[in-house]
Amino acid sequence: MRQTFDESTDPSFGPKHVPLIRAAMAAQGLDGFLVPHEDEHQNEYLPAANDRLAWASGFTGSAGAGVILKDRAAVFVDGRYTLQVREQVDQGVFEIRDLVEGGVPAYLETAEQGAIIGYDARLHSPAALEGLKAAASRAGAVLKPVAANPVDQAWGEARPAQPMAPIVPHFVEYAGEESSSKRARVGASVAALGADAAVITAPASIAWLFNIRGGDVIRSPLPLSQAILNADGTARLFIEPAKVTTDLPAWLGNQVSLETPDKLAEALGDLSGKSVLVDPGQSSAWYFDMLAAAGSRIVRAMDPCTLPRACKNDIELDGTREAHRRDGAALTRFLHWLATEGQVNPPDEKEAVAKLEAFREATGVLKDLSFDTIGAANGHGALPHYRPTERSNQRAALGSLLLVDSGGQYLDGTTDVTRTVAIGQPSAEMVQRNTLVLKGHLAIARLRFPAGTTGSAIDALARMALWAHGLDYDHGTGHGVGVYLGVHEGPQRISKAPNVIALQPGMIVSNEPGYYKDGEYGIRIENLEVVMPAEPVGDGDRPMHRFEALTLAPIDRRLVDKTLLTPEEVAQFDAYHARVLREIGPRVEPEVRAWMEEACAPL
Repeated sequence: MRQTFDESTDPSFGPKHVPLIRAAMAAQGLDGFLVPHEDEHQNEYLPAANDRLAWASGFTGSAGAGVILKDRAAVFVDGRYTLQVREQVDQGVFEIRDLVEGGVPAYLETAEQGAIIGYDARLHSPAALEGLKAAASRAGAVLKPVAANPVDQAWGEARPAQPMAPIVPHFVEYAGEESSSKRARVGASVAALGADAAVITAPASIAWLFNIRGGDVIRSPLPLSQAILNADGTARLFIEPAKVTTDLPAWLGNQVSLETPDKLAEALGDLSGKSVLVDPGQSSAWYFDMLAAAGSRIVRAMDPCTLPRACKNDIELDGTREAHRRDGAALTRFLHWLATEGQVNPPDEKEAVAKLEAFREATGVLKDLSFDTIGAANGHGALPHYRPTERSNQRAALGSLLLVDSGGQYLDGTTDVTRTVAIGQPSAEMVQRNTLVLKGHLAIARLRFPAGTTGSAIDALARMALWAHGLDYDHGTGHGVGVYLGVHEGPQRISKAPNVIALQPGMIVSNEPGYYKDGEYGIRIENLEVVMPAEPVGDGDRPMHRFEALTLAPIDRRLVDKTLLTPEEVAQFDAYHARVLREIGPRVEPEVRAWMEEACAPL
């Protein structure tokens, strides 16, 4: 199996490792040290060698932070990880604090006057550092960049080696555009912003720009590397030699020079006197410090690959549609298994995860999972980012809900889908709450909206039915998704948080409202949607965009109360299921197709 159920950390990590970190801090004259979750590439999912917060504390969530002072320490997490962090972290060593409310800045305001708190400039964005420095200053403390990271020093020889996965071409039949063309148009956008060059540090941007893929980041085909893109489309790409395959230089062409990462600092120095674009949200403070020292004029702007990468071309969209049909057939086989064998002998979480992975493997073209499958039975469903382990594994009980959030990586697309399935007879409350979630999902899916509309402008539509009953969920409604890239991708999103990036044609975004009852069950319904070009609507004079559902798989009708749906919602739900039957039915075995006839029947 690709997914394991082992735990890579335990609560003993804090008691064992914090004293070692404090010793390394003391050797540098530090009274504290900041331990962000992010690595040198600002990744969400990390190679084991870069998961410093996990090694220091035991916490393995995909968002968080730590602060280690001489006499106390804290780990900061958001609402998704409140229960997980208490299971993984020794609270005798680390205080558990909220990442959003107050967060690290509030904690730094309690530092001792005169304290010197270190940070690794390669791990923090300059924007984040500004707030942290201001908070420390209010306490009379100071933040100081370190030459050597105390966590890395304490970790020593036990630290895993950096990943060296081979970097391979991503062919134009999947990418839809030659790298030379991408570099020319992105270079032109760099010039339009008054810059001579751009420093690109996001692995997804490098993979997209150069039409390459790697395997350095778990569940994502990303190459850890850096690049300098000149306004004329030429580039310098910094890659460890061990990752360079024999056909890579010819694939990149003579406008791209391959160089080793130890030349990066020198290359930044070569930009002396030039205007250089750097993304303060994607690139760490180290790049800004190096460019400032070189005498470059820094242009702070969004990574110039981010928006064109998000707006998929027709080849990418055709590919991702096929990937979703293929993946939808695998998921439908799994749902059939749950609806038949799974109702007689309810599976445990590990069995459910393994079964779904096996159906995806049977496609013969699965490259990887797009993230570790969330197979959450019973009360675990109330943990939005739960992952089953050997210790936590539970069997689904009759009368419970099983929430399965999963996805696959294929050369032609990345999938991400959640289905919530009743095991046995669901309660009336479960059906009611699921129907409210469904109403929000349908509201987003049928929306028509004008150009310039952002995800934050439509987020409330997914929550209205829940709000009317005094209910809500604590995560965003939708995130961007790549095409054989990351399953979480910006700049688009649907959430309460303000977002200035409009939803544009070709963008893929998830539609995943939910509801979570602590200790009892969780509900989430997730499809991926693609933004379609604006077109006339009725007799109106303003063209409107719409969403097209990419995800095709049955939604459990046993969890739907038709009386809570409007006629429009019933028709929409039935039309979606008719499409699922039409496009997925021919791809599955006769017995699965027969089950689909009932599972996709009109309400």
